[in-house]
Amino acid sequence: MKNMVYIQSGGPTSVINSSLYGAILEAKLHPSEIDYIYGSLYGIEGLIEDNLIDLGKEENSQIELLKQTAGAILGTTRRKLPRNVHDPIYQKIMDNIEKHSIKYIFINGGNDSMDTCHKLSILSEEMGLDLRVIGVPKTIDNDLAITDHSLGFPSAAKFVINSVNSTAIDAGCYRAGKVYVIEIMGRNAGWLTASVDLLPEDTRPDLIYIPEKPFDPKLFLEEVAAVYERKGYAMVAVSEGIEFSRKSMGNVRFDSFGHAQLGGIADELCEYVEEELNLPTRAVEFSLTQRAFPPLISKVDQDEAIYIGQLAVRSALNGETGKMIIIKRVSDEPYVIEYKLEDVSNIANHESTIPDSMIYDHTRMSDSFRAYLKPLIRGEIEIKYKDGVALHTKLKKIKV
Repeated sequence: MKNMVYIQSGGPTSVINSSLYGAILEAKLHPSEIDYIYGSLYGIEGLIEDNLIDLGKEENSQIELLKQTAGAILGTTRRKLPRNVHDPIYQKIMDNIEKHSIKYIFINGGNDSMDTCHKLSILSEEMGLDLRVIGVPKTIDNDLAITDHSLGFPSAAKFVINSVNSTAIDAGCYRAGKVYVIEIMGRNAGWLTASVDLLPEDTRPDLIYIPEKPFDPKLFLEEVAAVYERKGYAMVAVSEGIEFSRKSMGNVRFDSFGHAQLGGIADELCEYVEEELNLPTRAVEFSLTQRAFPPLISKVDQDEAIYIGQLAVRSALNGETGKMIIIKRVSDEPYVIEYKLEDVSNIANHESTIPDSMIYDHTRMSDSFRAYLKPLIRGEIEIKYKDGVALHTKLKKIKV
């Protein structure tokens, strides 16, 4: 018997479940090679705790709804596995893999998830197991190394762009306006914040601050004051990860990977502006909504997510392991890409930040950035509603 297990890990995106949809679709086409399709609940923890469900027993109608379901339907985790692959926890994982005759493992996640993918592939090779481990790229931060872009980023960018557009229209309605500071996700990479540069001049934020460029608080005040004097209000987009001496840093919590739990930079910058410039402010934080908002899914993003889920299964069946599916850009207009496999050791724990060639100055992006982003946010999907509420998948979660 040869079974597969699918794992979702890290922060959800609008299309993380679309990749799962693609994998299920493809797996069902190969009944002679894949007997059962399992889902690991709460990421790698499901394999540690023997907490698996049988996805093959779910209704087809519910599987179809995965394409418009926010969040990680299988549950997720940010658990970091020990560096030493001989730690007892790995024995639990391997015992459950053997118990359930698992031959194919698919890990859908970002940098840290590819680290998990890498460790499992190393261990299986060391133990001489015929276990295929394939990574499916995912992160709204768009900071996965080597791949042109990460699944989930285009849809998150589309949400941010349209939300900022509406906020800017609202901000311009008042005779005496405020300084609006919009906080956007992005720890060390400012891709998502930079996406607002795609907006037309009348709704584009006046100032855009990303982690790739040093943040000078005094220059920030000067630039805000100049914009406010000229327009009567100011729009500022800022990555949550910019370096700024924050009053709240003493209370910051860290996850198991050592990442600080960010958030609140907009509030602190607004307080800074009020204290130093005596101008009215409004902090805007999209928070979790920006990473998973189905009504603004990019069709390009969804199509690529589904296809990569399918391709991951095909790759495993072809004998590949320890690899992640990556996207290579062939051209911007027309938008043409290629899919390739890359060793996860070259991706795990590496980050991709915005190159200097895409940055015009410390508050604006270049034409090459706009050419890069434009095709990614194109196309809309048709959302199914009931009584005005978007439908989402409800799994029976029949335990294995």
